[in-house]
Amino acid sequence: MCKVTVVIPNYKGEKYLLPCLKSVYEMTGIPVHVIVVDNGSSDSSIETAKERYPQTEFICFSKNYGFCRAVNAGIKASRTPYVILLNNDTKVREGFVENLLHRIEENERCFSVEAKMLQYQDPGKMDSAGTFYNALGWAFARGRDGDAQKYDRPCSVFAACAGAAIYRRDVFEKIGYFDERHFAYLEDIDVGYRARIYGYVNLYEPSAEVIHVGSASSGSRYNVFKTKYSSRNNVYLIYKNMPFLQILLNSPFLLAGFAVKTVFFFRKGLGKEYVKGLLAGVKICRKENKVSFQKGNLKNYLLIQAELWRNLFRKRS
Repeated sequence: MCKVTVVIPNYKGEKYLLPCLKSVYEMTGIPVHVIVVDNGSSDSSIETAKERYPQTEFICFSKNYGFCRAVNAGIKASRTPYVILLNNDTKVREGFVENLLHRIEENERCFSVEAKMLQYQDPGKMDSAGTFYNALGWAFARGRDGDAQKYDRPCSVFAACAGAAIYRRDVFEKIGYFDERHFAYLEDIDVGYRARIYGYVNLYEPSAEVIHVGSASSGSRYNVFKTKYSSRNNVYLIYKNMPFLQILLNSPFLLAGFAVKTVFFFRKGLGKEYVKGLLAGVKICRKENKVSFQKGNLKNYLLIQAELWRNLFRKRS
């Protein structure tokens, strides 16, 4: 019985898609269904993949609708209880699928499990060992650039990086799918945040290893596109998931966080793009998109707030 579908979003992934698919099929010892969702690529990545891996299901869009719409299409097309989202610029190691599946099946309140993401250029260094978010409005990858051997213990995380993580499929029906207003960036924090509001947990599993290039579609770690959409989406994420009183409580931290980031990006030569993103984020905040506050979830909000404060002091590496 196939329990897992691997969904791989693709956009001009000619250099990466075939090695990614090869690793999934060769390094997985259990039945797995693979869906590639293409965002209107103009290269030959899809044609070549169809020829090389005909057992793969392909969903092809006519243009680039962004990460969120692509993975939503893959999740909705899947017929298994669990779905793994995997960036096309990754190579999985042996046992990746099995170890993620085992971890999420252990806990029925687990929504997602992030894999141990290693840097492509130097697999001895971490790319991400879990994703965190704090009261400053900062999202960060635990362990980034750190020694990979130091991150061999499972733990709870705020949310899972959607570049290499498994999700419990039926929970999406309850909390909603990836918010397509994000297009790309922080969408995984948003969906993980919503899961937390409903009382689910997100975990990190180091036995599931994947090598990740990073920023293969957008370019570099800091660029115009990423800066604009990250700042835009962060404003939206805060408005959407925090009740008014929680926003008020965190406002001194959030204002300080945005101020520090503004200075940081001006020094990087991307200050204007960052500020434009903040303003764009305000414009997309709509009451109808906000997560409805329910008294039954009050305990979960309190636990989330405690973690937002605790993460202010958490080391990134």
